[in-house]
Formats: sequence, structure tokens, C-alpha cells
Amino acid sequence: MRRGIKIGLVGGVFAVMVGGAGYGTYNIVNALSGDGGGGIGTAAARSGTPSRDEVGETTGKFFTAWENGDAVTAASYTNHDGAAGPLLTAFGEDAHITGVRITPGRVSGTTVPFTVRATVSYGGTSKPLSYKSELTVVRGVSTGRALVDWEPSVVHPGLKAGDTLVTEESADPPIRAVGRDGTVLTKEEYPSLGPILDQLRARYGDKAGGEPGVELAIRHAGDSVPDTPLLTLAKGEPGTLRTTISAGVQAAAEKAVRDYDESSVVAVQPSTGEVLAVANHRTDGFNAAFQGQVAPGSVMKIITAAMLIDNGVTSMNGPAPCPDRATWQSQTFENLTGMRPDEDATLAGSFLRSCNTAFVKLVDERPLTDASLTAEAEERFGLGRNDWKTGIDSFDGRVPASGGPDRAANAIGQGQVQMSPLNMASVTATAITGTFRQPRLVSPGLDDRRIATARGLPAGTAAQLKQMMRLTATRGTAAAVMSGLGGDIGAKTGSAEVDGDALNSWFTGFRGDVAAAAMAEGGGHGGDAAGPIVRAVLAAGG
Repeated sequence: MRRGIKIGLVGGVFAVMVGGAGYGTYNIVNALSGDGGGGIGTAAARSGTPSRDEVGETTGKFFTAWENGDAVTAASYTNHDGAAGPLLTAFGEDAHITGVRITPGRVSGTTVPFTVRATVSYGGTSKPLSYKSELTVVRGVSTGRALVDWEPSVVHPGLKAGDTLVTEESADPPIRAVGRDGTVLTKEEYPSLGPILDQLRARYGDKAGGEPGVELAIRHAGDSVPDTPLLTLAKGEPGTLRTTISAGVQAAAEKAVRDYDESSVVAVQPSTGEVLAVANHRTDGFNAAFQGQVAPGSVMKIITAAMLIDNGVTSMNGPAPCPDRATWQSQTFENLTGMRPDEDATLAGSFLRSCNTAFVKLVDERPLTDASLTAEAEERFGLGRNDWKTGIDSFDGRVPASGGPDRAANAIGQGQVQMSPLNMASVTATAITGTFRQPRLVSPGLDDRRIATARGLPAGTAAQLKQMMRLTATRGTAAAVMSGLGGDIGAKTGSAEVDGDALNSWFTGFRGDVAAAAMAEGGGHGGDAAGPIVRAVLAAGG
């Protein structure tokens, strides 16, 4: 054991006492029972889960070295010193963090939560820094030593593989983002906008007229990913950036997604294409609302119905029989359990009940081909051409020309089709107006970017789609969710199978001049999770 360090277990509490380093005393309250303690012994001879004494010794040595700015020694107490060393070095040298003091919390098994308190200094300015993180102690595979299981998040919870910490003049001037009514939009008030505001700052900070400040920030691995500011040492002068966000609709969206795990929602204004709200509630922090790429399930039937009408296969009041089963090139498709067959169903009737077999049977009709759905999506709805310029990173949808069973599966939103809530909100907006207006968060005049265009829909097709969505909201699968919502309303439900088991919940709808779409991974049927989210957003914005 290194001179100056004493480790003992007194009444179930770790006491780690370090002499001469100004380290103070640790109290790690252990929640384990059993494992009797005893000497730590020779690490190479040990096996199995590290004991409480081993957790205490390893944690104490790691924290001591980290506090002393000894990155090499601290890294040696991890199971990946090659990755730990550079990041721990950057913590002191590139991030200019000194005076580190670490206070452990209550242990859970071999996991130790802790609080870091330190000082960040740059250019003659210093500010205190405090945050919480945790680490886990594991058994080294080859050495048998008890080691810190290395993850970048040990150093800071916001760090991921390839990230580092820097303190310097910010790469981009700060922005003062405001909504369409002038309301200031902050990460604190609207958490879902955090990564979006970072992207807007990276793209438009210089155009908004601000002056950069000095910040401690996470520099992410990807070149196109903007820094994430953690602490401002010297404020820059923010420039004002006007966005299309409605503060009221955004607040409703933020609140709605919090009730459902792994959920995302987007609202747009059909008459302009302006994005009114974007919110996510996800453990990974991913902006799935704009960048998600998953099967949309039956909300895809909006596009498929448009294809059937535009190609003269049927119409809203034309035939669309709904049998129990439909087979397409050896693959059998079925409806939801409990749906009664209806051989006399119209397209409107099969749409409002979300009958899969009706749409599968109709995609076999002439003049349709493997490419017909792709053409409808691209030419009428502006999807799948990789040309949307929303102001931040976004996905344009994917509707590939598919043969075999996937031709039928695509028609009901499975197969190879991929969408995001942004895409489906745009689809609804196009369906009810007949005009494709590419969604956007900031004015294209700000950077002279070219907005995507598409042919849009014939007036007759749009009128039929809008009426079928109205019927779905009042008499069909969306009626329970949309009940009591006033004004001109319409909707379409959807659920997409994932790995043949779990269902992703989808829902899209409109009310007045607001269209919204939501998705909740593993959320079940459309009305279970995504539906209530969309309803809340429409209630706020309609």
C-alpha cells in the first residue's frame, strides 16, 4: 500500500485517509451485507465480484490520483488506461480544471456515486464547477485486480466515447433564440430544445451578430457535432436568432412527452411549413423527432391512400374490401385481433378502421408497380430525396422501390419504409392542404439555403385524404383519443412491429392550422402513447 494512505472499514463505513495530499477524509457508506471483509490480499489471486474493501481501496486511490492531477496514475487504476489517460490529462490541461475535490456518496454494490467540486480558470478568470457522476469497480480480466470500469462518463456524465473537455474562447458566438412571438427559448425552460439550440448556435451564431465568450465545453467526436457548453467563464454577446417555434405549443409538447418513455413529437403549421414544436423524451438524448429512422406503421396509409387515388385504383367512396387475411407473393398479412372482415368496405371505411389487408390487396392493382409508392412519396410529399434543409440536422424519410413481399409491407408502413415524426407531421400537412411546404426552424433567408419543393397533391386527392382523416378522428381508430377536441380535426393511428414482437406507437393528426405527429418506441398501439401526445399538442396549438 502506498505511503500516506490508510484504508479501514469501521461499522460498515469506508474511511479513506490520505496524508500530505490535502485530500481530507472519505466516507463511503456501503449498502452491501455479507462478504465479511478481511484483508484485500494479492489482487492477482482474487476472482469474482470485488469485495467492499477492494472497492474502497481502488476508489480511494483513483480519486486521490485524479485530485492530484496525476492522470497516468489515475488511469492505471482503470481497466482501460489507454483511453482513460488522455481524457484525464485533458481534464487538467485542456479544460484548465484545478483544485479538484471528490466526495463519494452511498455505495450500491460495486457502484460508487460521487460529487466533483473544482475550479475552472482561463485568461485570468476563474469559476467554481460542481457536478455528480458515478463509477463501478470490476475485476480485471487478466490481472485479477479490482479496477474502475472505464467509461468517459466517469470524468463527466455528459462525455461519450471520443469526446473531450476544453476551456477556451467558444467556437461560435452565443445566440439568444426567440420563438415566433418573441419569447426567449432556453434549455432550462424547454429541455428538448437543448441540443437543437446548440446546433442553431453552431450554424447561425456568426450570422446572428453575437460575440464569442469563454466556456468549458464538451468537444464531441464528430466534426459536425457542435460543442456542448458546461460552464461560462466570460459571457459573450449573444445575437438574436428568431425561430419558428411557438412557446405555448413547445411547452405542451415538452410536458406531453414526459409521460411516455422513448417518445418524440413534432408540430408544424401546414399553411407555411414552419415548425411549431419539437420535443423528445429519450434516455440517449437523440433528436428522434427530426432524425429518427423507423418504420411508421399504419400512418403510412396516408401516402398509400394518396397513391391509390392518384393512380385511379379507387377513391374515398370506392371499393377497398377488408378480408381477414391477404397474401402477397407468399407472405400473409393480417389485421389487428378482433377486426371484423368487410368485403363491402370502401377506402374510407378501411382507412378509418386501419385495415391492413385492404391496402395489401389494392397494391396489386394496375397500373401500380414496385416504384409507385416511391414516386408518390417523393413527387407529391417531398420525401426521400435528401434535400430538406430545416436549419438543423434532419431525416427526409425513406420509401424505396421494393419488390416481393416488401412491396405490400411498405404500403402499410413496415418493410423498408422509414420515417421520423417530422416526416409524418409534414405528410399530414401536405395531405390536408395539397401543398408540400418543407418544414423549417429558421428562415431560409438567414443563410440563403434552398428549400426543397415537390408537386403536391391534386385538390381532389387532398380533399379526400382530409375527409378520411376527419372520419378516423370522429368514428375510427383515433376517435377515443381525439374525443372532446373542438374545431376541424383529423387523425391517423399506427403501430409498427419491431423484431416481430414489440410495437412502436405512432399517431398523426391535425386541428385547424396545426399538424402534429408522435412516435413512442415500445409504446404499443397508436392510441396508447403517441395519440395522447399529439392530442395535447393539438389542444395547445389549434
